[in-house]
Amino acid sequence: MSTDPHRLLHEAQLAQVRLNTRREFLNNAGLCLGAMALGTLGLRGSDQSLRKANPLSPHAPPFAPKAKRVIYLHMCGAPSQLELFDNKPALAKLHGQPAPDSFIAGKKFAFIKGRPQVLGPLYPFTKHGQSGIEMTDRIPHLAQVADELCVVRSLWTEQFNHAPAQLMAHTGSQIAGRPSLGAWAAYGLGSENDNLPGYIVLLSGSSNPDAGKQLWTAGFLPSVYQGVLCRSAGEPILFSNSPKGTDTDIRRAALDALHQVNQQEYQSAGDPETLTRIAQYELAFRMQMAAPEAMDIAQESEATLAMYGATPGKESFANNCLLARRLAERGVRFIQLFDWGWDSHGDGAGSELGKSFTSKCLAMDRAASALIRDLRQRGLLEDTLVVWGGEFGRTPMWENRSGSTNRFYGRDHHPNAFSMFMAGGGFKSGFTYGETDEFGYEVVAGKTHVHDLQATLLHQLGFDHEKLTYRFQGRDFRLTDTSGKVVKEILA
Repeated sequence: MSTDPHRLLHEAQLAQVRLNTRREFLNNAGLCLGAMALGTLGLRGSDQSLRKANPLSPHAPPFAPKAKRVIYLHMCGAPSQLELFDNKPALAKLHGQPAPDSFIAGKKFAFIKGRPQVLGPLYPFTKHGQSGIEMTDRIPHLAQVADELCVVRSLWTEQFNHAPAQLMAHTGSQIAGRPSLGAWAAYGLGSENDNLPGYIVLLSGSSNPDAGKQLWTAGFLPSVYQGVLCRSAGEPILFSNSPKGTDTDIRRAALDALHQVNQQEYQSAGDPETLTRIAQYELAFRMQMAAPEAMDIAQESEATLAMYGATPGKESFANNCLLARRLAERGVRFIQLFDWGWDSHGDGAGSELGKSFTSKCLAMDRAASALIRDLRQRGLLEDTLVVWGGEFGRTPMWENRSGSTNRFYGRDHHPNAFSMFMAGGGFKSGFTYGETDEFGYEVVAGKTHVHDLQATLLHQLGFDHEKLTYRFQGRDFRLTDTSGKVVKEILA
């Protein structure tokens, strides 16, 4: 082996060139894959450059959208469709009788054991509006906006436990780690407001959703597209305020220095997450000024606060619905509300279909209907899509946990059939779709899988659900996985 120092230096330089060449190849390959992913959205070269500089820059979808933004109201725990939207008089006639074999033979349940009793509908149904949509007396305010609603009574899913069913509803897979619907929307459309996130999450109820933060994750998409959790009480976004003694000028100077360091890192390594980091730092700085104003519902009139049942400074579903309207009119692309407390098993006083369920209904009903009316009177409902629902339905049987009938009226998890409604965003108004059998057990017409609903929501945002993809681990992924179809019958 040569010991000539000049030769050793020359060999070291050649090795570094080879290393740099390999690194450059891999970096460029990664950037090319990123360009290919953006290409699936139909982005031109100038648009792709804009995306690199600002991942949340607004972008028109491949075809004309009916909805520019989404407000998704998820009732965590799965509200009973049989007490809200799916009237079953025949079920009432079987109330208290042993469930027939067709209800239980070969079926799996979360808690039911043996042969439970049939539980008839607990509240009266009446028709509302010119459309004559049937609803129970538990939701009188939504009944007043019946002609704005598109009620789908024929949804189903494979999952009968909360966390995997919630994941399926929002990420298209029961396994954690996939991007959520809101992340896909932000990835495809960007944001209409430079000073607020494109995807905001609001929580209410006494607990977080069963599947937790995985419900608003960006998954394998760049992390800039994940949901930003905000609060209706206290600091809007945790840790968004500058430390004491740090003014705006100091904060700006620090970010400028970080920007230079991150830009050098990106030029060196080409990692797109470095661009995400830059964008998130800059967005956080702008949010320090914009978020407090956007989240301050005390600016609303007394009449508006009363319509929603909202109270400034309080964490509630009503406050979050009002915030959703404020965020929608400020250009936030996807606003996700999770309201916990709808798991009506009847195994305790806090989870029964009587007083507890009625209390949840009253709070939800007033705020959700106010949101729809408010969007309509402000001219926003036409291009804002409001979605309401849970992760699955409830059984026509009275839950008998461990084989003994529960003390209170309650129903077990039921993935075979459940109801949701949409308003605005190009969906038919005053319309019902799908049908379950006479007992509300199985879908018999208009069967709609959660992937079908997701495909339809993306369609209204201007996307072909089969083409909105992202390459990860060697294959193209999409929200609807390998299935899903647009339900054209419910579109205006």
